Amino acid sequence: MQTHIESSSPARAAVANVGRSRGFLERWSFAILAVLLLAALPLSLDVFRLGLAAKFLSLGFCAVGIVLIWGYGGILSLGQGVFFGLGSYMMAMFLKLESTGADSSAQALSSFFGSSLPDFMVWNSIEALPWWWEPFHHVWFTLPAIVLLPALLAFVLAYANFRKRVGGVYFSIITLALSAILSIVIIGQQGVTGGVNGINDFRTFLGVNLDEDRVKIAMYFVTCVLLLACVAVGRFLLRSRLGKVLVAIRDREDRVRFSGYDPALFKAFVFAVAAIFSSIGGALFTMQVGLASPSLVGIVPSVEMVIYAAVGGRLSLVGAVYGAVLVGAAKTFFSENFVEYWMYFIGVLFVVVVMFLPDGLAGLIARVRARRSKAPTPATAPLATATGVAK
Repeated sequence: MQTHIESSSPARAAVANVGRSRGFLERWSFAILAVLLLAALPLSLDVFRLGLAAKFLSLGFCAVGIVLIWGYGGILSLGQGVFFGLGSYMMAMFLKLESTGADSSAQALSSFFGSSLPDFMVWNSIEALPWWWEPFHHVWFTLPAIVLLPALLAFVLAYANFRKRVGGVYFSIITLALSAILSIVIIGQQGVTGGVNGINDFRTFLGVNLDEDRVKIAMYFVTCVLLLACVAVGRFLLRSRLGKVLVAIRDREDRVRFSGYDPALFKAFVFAVAAIFSSIGGALFTMQVGLASPSLVGIVPSVEMVIYAAVGGRLSLVGAVYGAVLVGAAKTFFSENFVEYWMYFIGVLFVVVVMFLPDGLAGLIARVRARRSKAPTPATAPLATATGVAK
């Protein structure tokens, strides 16, 4: 008996170490991410690279939302580019109108053509500003609209489908079709949307020059703070009663319905939250890149956003941010060093993740923990089972 206790003491220590490492990562993952974004990257990157990181983080908003709806809600949306594009275009409309009224070159164009409209409208013979453009003269309308309009559209779309119990792959196809439709509409309505060229050539936000280095650095920190806020909101929702019901709906929706809950309402709500995240990311992307384009709305970017979440781990909000940055950094690295073949490298990366890391980076960390927990001698097996570390 004494021998058994002595032989199991190293195992007990190993299991305790694994538990402590797991608790450390789960408890401090958000703080580690904040330190990396707010301190490590700004101190190690120049202004240009910091701007690229800010662009990747803008796409990370979509990945965080996809983790919420896909990983915890069981809703695979292939149309988050729609909400990303809505936020992008609404911000671009405000910036374009401000630039048209303040930029000297735009004023010269207006005086030459005898019009105060944005340049692409003048070139397409539009005689008056469309009524739905008018409110975007005001920032007090634009900012709330970026949050509220995508949320309203997402909630109505999702609730109408889930109320009829349309889900699974059928809902994925609907969102995919919606992204294709919106892209086609934007390209077709060239006179009021800029067409395939999108909306561009704006340089200021409330009189602040977006091209200055100090402003780019400030925009990076604004992006980081808002992204961390979205992650914090997501963590709060998942830890609340709503999150528990959402996971229950994902696993056994019929039982939740029989318990008196309305699954359609819960799923539509979390889908609207994800739409808000994507729209905020789109608005920030436009301010940093200086462009709102239909290429950000269609099928390809929507599928890429799902890949960001898959790479980071579809059950990890923090991992989604890492996934977006990792994929963006990989695309930049390969495109700079392997100009002709970089798309093949990216394709191989995605295939490797799907085949060997189905749970993403977060799943890899969990796998390493599990392997470490099984590392001790056979005497640890009963102890590990009793403590719930291994099964």
